[in-house]
Amino acid sequence: MNHAGVYIHIPFCSSRCSYCDFATGIYQIELAERYVRALIEEIRTSELSGARVDTIFFGGGTPSLLAAAQLARILEAVHERFEIDPQAEITLEINPGSATPAKLCEFRELGINRASFGAQTFDDRELAKLGRSHTAADARRTFHDLRAAGFANVSFDLIAGLPGQTLAGWERNVDEALALRPEHLSFYLLEVHSGTPLAQHIERGIQPVPDEDLAAVMYQSMLERAVAADYEHYEISNLCLPGFQSRHNTKYWTGEPYFGFGCSAHSYDGKNRRWSNQRDVLEYVRLVEHELKPLAEEHELTVEDLRSEALFLGLRLMRGVSVDLCKDYEPDLERFREAGLLELDGDYVRLTRNGALLSNEVFSVFV
Repeated sequence: MNHAGVYIHIPFCSSRCSYCDFATGIYQIELAERYVRALIEEIRTSELSGARVDTIFFGGGTPSLLAAAQLARILEAVHERFEIDPQAEITLEINPGSATPAKLCEFRELGINRASFGAQTFDDRELAKLGRSHTAADARRTFHDLRAAGFANVSFDLIAGLPGQTLAGWERNVDEALALRPEHLSFYLLEVHSGTPLAQHIERGIQPVPDEDLAAVMYQSMLERAVAADYEHYEISNLCLPGFQSRHNTKYWTGEPYFGFGCSAHSYDGKNRRWSNQRDVLEYVRLVEHELKPLAEEHELTVEDLRSEALFLGLRLMRGVSVDLCKDYEPDLERFREAGLLELDGDYVRLTRNGALLSNEVFSVFV
């Protein structure tokens, strides 16, 4: 088996963003400690003992709200249960302003060597509309604090297509991010999920409907600016300086095994089995405290499932997939090639830049 990744979900935030549809809730100190204990128990009683692991990813939510001592206990449980590569990539998602310089130093001393940093935008008005709890000044300060703490691998998240956002404003965001020179950039087009405060604001006319055509122009502009600054566009939504791809996230796209712990966490054995945990925090904790598995769903993948997943997940990577993998879909692939969404490069099929923008249309054929 290839080296696996471990994903650990920390579902707590200091506030709820207006666009968020993730399994998160407001941080409460007692519940957070109960959750950490349940998380450690789930890891220690896992049937996956002994697997070789070379990436660990603390996602959320805002994992940096936990105390360093709590993260240390979780990491200790992971090390007890798995064989951890000495050069493992260990990522912590951090929101600007959610950790002091001293706390960031403590995180780095734990062996956490990569920070995924939710900047989203450097415009304070846009941050307020999104319900973010930080300002642009917080983002700049936290980035410099990360550098001072010894983080040499930092990823920024940026969101394009915000209600009322202009192309000029978006390009200022991108230029500021590039000027700071993080090792990795993740950028997303805003998705409006039903039931979120943002969706309700748009329905009531409080905020304008996002302009999808403008968002597409923003995507192209981002790519042009970042590539000109020597970033590699290696996946639909991700760019990096050479050598700084997200090793953990790449496992999702290449079919390598990953094991998720915590509420709503997903796992894949690298063969044909997927499973996921209960989404609700309290239900997850209750099950673990009663020595029950917090499993919500489990699926055995067929040969056809595996083939289609290998294709649409592999196509997320800009290097593409082998032509041999595409034989059952030749009519569709030819249609997408004629439309300028796919291209042949030797023995590989890959998305064009327009294809990356319209990737959901391409992928719908394989799902």
